[in-house]
Amino acid sequence: QVQVVESGGGLVQAGGSLRLSCTASGRTFNYRMGWFRQAPEKEREIVAAIQWSGRSAYFRDSAKGRFTISRDNAKNTVYLQMNSLTPDDTAIYYCAAALGGSLWAENDYAYWGQGTQVTVSS
Repeated sequence: QVQVVESGGGLVQAGGSLRLSCTASGRTFNYRMGWFRQAPEKEREIVAAIQWSGRSAYFRDSAKGRFTISRDNAKNTVYLQMNSLTPDDTAIYYCAAALGGSLWAENDYAYWGQGTQVTVSS
């Protein structure tokens, strides 16, 4: 069993930055971690994900060049650094953990946090 808790959301102006953190507890060894988001009246979508080793990561196209994902396994924490934010990035951001499967496949993620709100004003 793995528990994940997100933090770091908030209100920021367009062009600004936020760093989200996700701390996992339980049997977290070898878990890949992903960040997803869901905007009002839209389906949840993956933003970025990272393997346990940190050597491989995945980003949705709109996040490439603006967001970075990293992890500190000693702290069981994954970070999502978001730069050059736009109102289109406004959503609830969820952290999730997966033991196997694809980095980008939502259905492969078994453990989810409660989410943290990110609001980008224009």
